[in-house]
Amino acid sequence: MQLIPESTELSNYLEETEVVNFSHPSIQNVRHQLFHGKTELEKVEAAFHFVRDEISHSWDIQSNRITCKASDVLQFKEGICYAKANLLAALLRAEGIPTGFCYQRLTIFDTPEQGYCLHTLNGVYIQPLKRWIRLDARGNKQGVQAEFSIKEEKLAFEIREQFDEKDYPIIYTKPNEKTITALETNMEIRQLYTNHLPDAL
Repeated sequence: MQLIPESTELSNYLEETEVVNFSHPSIQNVRHQLFHGKTELEKVEAAFHFVRDEISHSWDIQSNRITCKASDVLQFKEGICYAKANLLAALLRAEGIPTGFCYQRLTIFDTPEQGYCLHTLNGVYIQPLKRWIRLDARGNKQGVQAEFSIKEEKLAFEIREQFDEKDYPIIYTKPNEKTITALETNMEIRQLYTNHLPDAL
């Protein structure tokens, strides 16, 4: 799939926002620990593995906590894909690596009858390669195996067109407002997952 940046200005993918709050001391601390002595490509890979592996997916661990801001995701070491994407963007933007937000429309569980949801992943501009790649730091589990790759995408979920799932090609400069609202207005994960996840852009 041909990725389409929402903006041609890479600086728009470096902005700090309320939820991508990379100047927070905790994010700066992790940034320095992760990236010291690494090349740009190694920094992207290190950040991806940190968010994928060290930050739990809240649904997978059946937590009731909902996080949103990158600093809160880091503090509590958990979040759903919307929140984990905020943290990955924060770590990379703090290092001057352009990072945006990408989306898929997926079934929430196994079949369309159980409903759909937006899934968030990140688009990262790799300056030495002069191109964008997508990375999915959702977190691996049985049946889900996302990897870092610059040759071919290895995302958490394959699109099943027969179920009306879809990839959205745009790399957005900011997280989708509906995803952030869902995080900020719900109190526990089960309610969010079963009733309040947005299902389309």
